[in-house]
Amino acid sequence: MAFKKLWVIAYRDLGRNRRRTGLTLLAVVLGLAVLIMMSGFIAGIFDNMISLSILLQSGHVQIRSENYEMEKPSLKWQDLMENSDELLARAMATDGVTTAAPVLWASGFVNTADELVAVSVTGIDPESGFHDPIREGMVAGEYLEVDDRDGVLIGDKLAKDLGLSAGSKISLLVGTTDGETDGDIFTVRGLFSTGVVSYDAGTVYMPLPKAQAITNAGDRISAVILLTEDAETADPVAVALRGQGLSVVTWKDMNELILVAIEQGSFFYYIIYGIVILIVAVLIANTLLMSVFERTRELGILAALGMKGRQIMTMVLLEAGTLALLGVIVGLILGSLVVWYMSFNGLYIGDDIASMVEGFAYPSTFYAKIAPMDFLALSLAMLGIVILAALYPARFAARLEPVEALHAL
Repeated sequence: MAFKKLWVIAYRDLGRNRRRTGLTLLAVVLGLAVLIMMSGFIAGIFDNMISLSILLQSGHVQIRSENYEMEKPSLKWQDLMENSDELLARAMATDGVTTAAPVLWASGFVNTADELVAVSVTGIDPESGFHDPIREGMVAGEYLEVDDRDGVLIGDKLAKDLGLSAGSKISLLVGTTDGETDGDIFTVRGLFSTGVVSYDAGTVYMPLPKAQAITNAGDRISAVILLTEDAETADPVAVALRGQGLSVVTWKDMNELILVAIEQGSFFYYIIYGIVILIVAVLIANTLLMSVFERTRELGILAALGMKGRQIMTMVLLEAGTLALLGVIVGLILGSLVVWYMSFNGLYIGDDIASMVEGFAYPSTFYAKIAPMDFLALSLAMLGIVILAALYPARFAARLEPVEALHAL
């Protein structure tokens, strides 16, 4: 029997019980749409975390003293680097480097009348492009000037917690190179918001010369942070800049915890994907099996008229393929539209939840990411597994004996 005729019979069979067919089709559509939305949000979450960590903290590459440990920021002279101008010039002359920024990290405390709040103090070159996210994230006041000697920037979350605003005076205590603490009164020039609550609640920026002066670091710095053309360029740049007495690390080294979390989390997400697809596949198989039971006598008549078992099997598989294909197309469109919408509007999880996550650049609003290859893989997996699940009812129908089928109720 011609393939076209088999498909026509299969199509008509699906239309016999439209309610059941519609509900089964809806299961495929919603199942795939949910998978695509999950995939888009998971990809967006991981991408947001890595991107924010690179833009706000690690950069693509860092040059440090070989003694410096990022996990234990130090102001000891042997842990800091001198000749920062020479390092910056060398870095900017390296192919693939787009931005180089000197920084000095120190620990400190903002002292108010009511409490003492621990903060991370960062001395920066305000003109460096690496700090554009801070400049663009200003929500009040003004950005720093290079020659500002008593101005600082603080996160808007820290300002809210302490009841501060642009123009407020704060007492800032900062650790020094000799292990002591020095303090001064600073003016809050402006407030910034990066969207990372933990960062906005515990970071203070000041011009690099002032940070070097208050910490007694002289002209030394903690690191030179580099941005490269893209993430893949980081490795060859790091190789080109390695030298005696220097430690050159890439974003992969500095974000190892995030990358491990992504790798481990992906395994569990794949399990969830598989469970959802299997549930949909079982629904399809159940629908087809019920359809076969209802048409037992009809299938017996077809077999008695000369239709071969493989043709009956093909007909049932065409029913499954039609349901799966229609469901996959609609589900792919629906899921992709939701991901596209959420890639612009995002999902706000709240500052309280975001602040509970420490050690990661965890934003309070997550944006989905359109990942065409992931969406295609999920769609093909849904289509393939559903058709595989349909093999059982198809084989069952193909093996019906004509005599027994004709006597079935």
